[in-house]
Amino acid sequence: MRILALSERKDIEAACQSLAPFPDYRLVRGPEIGMVMVQGRTGGVGAPFNLGETTVTRCTLQLDQGAAGTAYVLGRDRRHAELAALLDALLLDPERQPDVISIVVQPLAAILRTREAAQAQKTAATKVEFFTMARETDQE
Repeated sequence: MRILALSERKDIEAACQSLAPFPDYRLVRGPEIGMVMVQGRTGGVGAPFNLGETTVTRCTLQLDQGAAGTAYVLGRDRRHAELAALLDALLLDPERQPDVISIVVQPLAAILRTREAAQAQKTAATKVEFFTMARETDQE
């Protein structure tokens, strides 16, 4: 679900072309747009504090065969949340799961790794090293 939530909708739609046709489903909840409070930690280990709110879109749907899928994605993209929920439900189907993993999830994971590596490289290029020099004081 992390891969589906972090991937871009256009990448998910492109990967899903090979899975068509999708089974019929009904929307149980959403897709709905809402807000959630984001917490942070100083240095990643300190006490949590409220950082602010962010927009999230959620969707829950149920396939006609009975499997239900749920997705939460950052932002306001209803179609992204619906596709992620549909793929979540398809991952619960033992017959379709191998195809969903090999055709959609693995290629999306590769795209995500490439994007994360490029972002890490870009961030590393702007890194500033701070250091403290000890002053020698006069001993009188």
